[in-house]
Amino acid sequence: MVAYVIIPGIDGSDEWHWQSLWEKRWGSSAVRIAPASWRRPDLPDWVAAIQAAHETASRRDNQVALVAHSLGCWAAAHWLEKARPEAVAAFLVAPPNPQGPAFPREAASTFLGLSARPLPCPSLMVASNDDPYCEPTTSASFAHEWQAQGHLIGSYGHINSASGLGDWPTGLELLRMLVDC
Repeated sequence: MVAYVIIPGIDGSDEWHWQSLWEKRWGSSAVRIAPASWRRPDLPDWVAAIQAAHETASRRDNQVALVAHSLGCWAAAHWLEKARPEAVAAFLVAPPNPQGPAFPREAASTFLGLSARPLPCPSLMVASNDDPYCEPTTSASFAHEWQAQGHLIGSYGHINSASGLGDWPTGLELLRMLVDC
């Protein structure tokens, strides 16, 4: 078994988002982070929320998969760099470009200075070729710098509720391949 830590982007993921649907599917095997700063993201608050969720998840199973979307990818990467946990895999979907013009201003005060560095665990970064928050070449460079496998899924925008992916079976298969390796 695998325990899952759900790490959404700004405002969390709504009920139609693939993260929320997966969380419902996984039941008690999933733990969603609960930062106090959903609307005005504060990196230390999000990192502390990931730590707390990881502690809960790792009590349930020896292997933990971080399932991050958007700004949550950067919080997950930062936490991984600091905590360097064992038996963790990172599934990173649609990271926004902190240097790009569409990067959320609400997150600029604490997330803006982040850069991608090698992650200490097996990782897969999934991106869309028409994400308004990050160009595909930039996404590919993040995957390279994180030493994560990169996977471009086609034209699905920011890979969120608006993308119409529903339960996103392709994403589940990608996650399974990551945690089974």
